[in-house]
Amino acid sequence: MDGRVETYPAAVERAMKVQEVILRAMAKKITWWEAAEILGISNRQMRRWRERNEEHGYDGLMDRRRGRPSEKRVQVEQVEQVLGLYRERYFDLNVRHFHEKLREEHGIDLSYTWVKLALQGSGLVAKARQRGVHRRRRERRPLDQPVGKLRSR
Repeated sequence: MDGRVETYPAAVERAMKVQEVILRAMAKKITWWEAAEILGISNRQMRRWRERNEEHGYDGLMDRRRGRPSEKRVQVEQVEQVLGLYRERYFDLNVRHFHEKLREEHGIDLSYTWVKLALQGSGLVAKARQRGVHRRRRERRPLDQPVGKLRSR
């Protein structure tokens, strides 16, 4: 490394926000013009982004000057199929059981994490609450403090 600190590129953060809004629109939680309003872009630009997303997946939303798209991207049709299955048929299952049904009955082999994030991003599943303070680990005691006196018999 040449001494520079690696930062999370702004383009990636923006694409993650755009991806979440587009997932909600694909899941029909919001309309496409509402998605454009949330992102602060025109309806025409939203149409362009939607078409680019359908053609190239989520990588189409990234700055196209960055490089090659990921080989692991999920096709838009498969995303719509997964969201549609959950919305129409498996809405009463939790994410773990829904993931099992996708693999066993529909032959869709996506990671559990991807399925969970897609359902959360589209608003079909609520995100889990953060753990409370009483569940956090405490710091270790320094080694230089004595533990206690040893008893002699």
